[in-house]
Amino acid sequence: MAETLDMLWRLTCDTVYFAGRHILVMNFIFSITIVFFQRKEPKSAWAWLLVINALPGIGFLLYLLAGTDMHKRKMFKIKGIEEQLSDAVRMQEYSVQSRQMEREYPQLLGYSDLVFYNLKTVDAVFTEDNEVKIFTDGNDKFDALVEDIRSARQYIFLQYYIIKNDVLFGRIRDELVKKVSQGVEVRILYDAMGCRSTGKKFWRELEKQGIHIAVFFPALFGRLQLRMNYRNHRKIAIIDGQIGYVGGFNIGKEYIGLDPKFGHWRDTHLRIRGSALVPLLVRYIQDWDYAAKENLFTHKEYFPDPGEKCGDTKMQIISSGPDSERQSIRDNYLRLIHKAKKRIYIQTPYFIPDEAIQSALLIAASSGVEVNVMIPCKPDHPFVYWATLSHIGELVMVGANCYTYNNGFLHAKGISIDGEACCYGTANMDIRSFSLNFEVNAMIYDARVAQEMEAIFMEDLKLCTRITKDWYRGRSLWLRFKEQLCRLLSPVL
Repeated sequence: MAETLDMLWRLTCDTVYFAGRHILVMNFIFSITIVFFQRKEPKSAWAWLLVINALPGIGFLLYLLAGTDMHKRKMFKIKGIEEQLSDAVRMQEYSVQSRQMEREYPQLLGYSDLVFYNLKTVDAVFTEDNEVKIFTDGNDKFDALVEDIRSARQYIFLQYYIIKNDVLFGRIRDELVKKVSQGVEVRILYDAMGCRSTGKKFWRELEKQGIHIAVFFPALFGRLQLRMNYRNHRKIAIIDGQIGYVGGFNIGKEYIGLDPKFGHWRDTHLRIRGSALVPLLVRYIQDWDYAAKENLFTHKEYFPDPGEKCGDTKMQIISSGPDSERQSIRDNYLRLIHKAKKRIYIQTPYFIPDEAIQSALLIAASSGVEVNVMIPCKPDHPFVYWATLSHIGELVMVGANCYTYNNGFLHAKGISIDGEACCYGTANMDIRSFSLNFEVNAMIYDARVAQEMEAIFMEDLKLCTRITKDWYRGRSLWLRFKEQLCRLLSPVL
């Protein structure tokens, strides 16, 4: 008996030694791969090296799930209609360079370079005949969406990162099924990671009711997601090519304040009418084509004639993601910060900027520009929240005004400067939104909309607590440790 136990003990030790030695070898291989074969940003590379070597075995599994790069051009091919829009884009580029656009639209003075940048780098068509309505409450937003769905005559295209099978979608589903029975075409595109709690049976039932369904990066084994990066974080709704929605609200009961964990859900969403619907529709169809392998660009009826002018708001629809050579939304945020002469207003649930954005804000605050940043008071992702506090603290210490929103959860995403221009949509002020997720924002050159965004910010201040220098200096050692650790890991959060 003693000999058997001794043999089992030696076998166990040998197995542990063998596994440990090979885990270390695998760690070394992954470290070499990150440094020499993957074109990562230095901060991201160092963060992954820390994770892999601090957590042997677990670290490289996390890297396989979230850290591996994929060949952008092979995975994400931009399709046809952008080429058809190329002539219009090139004409607008000439209009900007010749100062014709500034003469025609004096309010663009000081922003024509940003218009040109978006035209040249991401073919973001400039439109000037739009109407924009801002929603900050989920009940109001979804009431309006349901009414617009009821009025649909041709098609309803929905795209959301999260769609939950609960009371909110039940209400929307009933209206969609009615429209299908009336001959209206309904399509829903969802992200597999965002909807991982929603079973396949749910989607099959919708298909049986005549709704077309497509999934972005589906799970390989049941609900097991092996790809945490490259998620489609966009939230788009388009009805008949006449009405569009873009912003922060997903579809779930928490977004209308029915989840006690979050309480009131404060978000920002835009309802758009006008020519900006064309690039927004292009964005949707490109995502659908990739997910469903179905080319909707051949359906010219999806692109109706513009009709009467809806308004005078000028904007560009800008997209970014791992299929883009440039981080266009991040670049617009950065350019706006540099342009600000008086004041900057930022609302975001996650504030983990890259070095350029953080430096720009620090310089602005140190140069007399009023920098205002609002974040939630409660975290939905603790590690991200602690990293957020670290970056916020730097701004506080140079005189920026930073606040925590206390009336539930703040999920609004955007920036407004000088009461002249603003950029709002689906992108958070963090590295994940800048480079790893698919996002879409509206870059708006309109004083009325920008000033309305700033007025909303000021109203939210009544429900905020200011983060002071004294509070930040007096935080506990344990909180400081969590902040610094999560800041080191921020490129991979």
